[in-house]
Amino acid sequence: MGEIYKNDQLIEKVILVGVCLQEGDDTKDSLEELEELCETAGAQVCATIIQNRDGFHPGTYVGTGKLLEIKEAIAQYQATGIVCDDELSPAQLKNMEQELECKIMDRTMIILDIFAKRATTSEGKIQVELAQLKYRSARLIGFGKSMSRLGAGIGTRGPGENKLETDRRIIKDRIAQLRQELNEVVRHREVTRSQREKKNATVVAIVGYTNAGKSTLLNRLTDAGVLEEDQLFATLDPTTRNLKLESGQEILLTDTVGFIRKLPHHLIEAFRSTLEEAKYADIILHVVDASNPQKDKHMHIVYDTLAQLGVKDKKIITLFNKMDRVTTQEEWNDVKADWSICMQAKNRIGFEELLDGIESILRERKVLIERLFSYDEAGKIQEIRKNGELLSEEYREDGIFVRAYVEPSMYHI
Repeated sequence: MGEIYKNDQLIEKVILVGVCLQEGDDTKDSLEELEELCETAGAQVCATIIQNRDGFHPGTYVGTGKLLEIKEAIAQYQATGIVCDDELSPAQLKNMEQELECKIMDRTMIILDIFAKRATTSEGKIQVELAQLKYRSARLIGFGKSMSRLGAGIGTRGPGENKLETDRRIIKDRIAQLRQELNEVVRHREVTRSQREKKNATVVAIVGYTNAGKSTLLNRLTDAGVLEEDQLFATLDPTTRNLKLESGQEILLTDTVGFIRKLPHHLIEAFRSTLEEAKYADIILHVVDASNPQKDKHMHIVYDTLAQLGVKDKKIITLFNKMDRVTTQEEWNDVKADWSICMQAKNRIGFEELLDGIESILRERKVLIERLFSYDEAGKIQEIRKNGELLSEEYREDGIFVRAYVEPSMYHI
């Protein structure tokens, strides 16, 4: 059995390393985001180094000349390791550790570490461990003394720390077991979705770049009690809550995991069942941090990730959040969305327009019925109240006359 380490006791001092492939790319912004990720993981960033190259060096990521500069910086700042802004190959990991004689990490390892820290449900823990194992199994030859066994510090945290041995067979068996467990979870999720469809339940998925304010929106709308922190990936496990609209119709609001640039494909694959909540939603609420200078890039990444998940032909309401922090004058409009709304989720400003927008979109999909129900069919009227929009009901001698907007599937109710 592997030795268990208390990761949280060690505060790492790290140097960030990035490669700028062309002038004007987003390397600087990406490294600023990486610094925030490292701080979220519990590390202290003491320096940032950027190498300008036409391409990533296949053996050392930055090239042998730049490694000397990095080695000097490690000694100067007494750093315990470096974090590269791109996913490293096994050869790059091995060569860089041999040259620099310190812990070598990359963006993927940091994100996996944060996810391991944030996962609270059994599904989340299975998904994180599966992603970690798949990442590590492909890089066993690249992990040297600092990473071949589970040591302390960031990049090593995980729900299955005492199970992770550097043995391909053991890891392969564990991956197979986790996949089986995850398949059971996925089946359960599919059953839940099927039940929602049978009940004509309307699902609204909240998506957006990490730390855009998704959990705050869900909490203010439904009193969900989801953790709110000004940190990347403050919440990981999806939360679904009921919301009753002014028309009387009830909808299901689902908060999803935040997106980020260079989101590791291991995570997308492992968390596909969770991320696909957006694929099966009727409406998507796209939350954008309007105060972030990188908001346009963030919006592009969100739409790109949704496309990877096969999300298409959905009604989208884009919510430009945190408007109280905005200092620039500009037109707030998302051309890819059906509605664009400015809001301050924490103060519930813009909620009336948001709820009107949801009601309007739902009404577009509905058909008007004018029908007389017998008193024995009162249960059907209750279903209309819950899943449709009841306009009026008139009690007559021979029954209840109803005018309502309902889903096409309920037309012959």
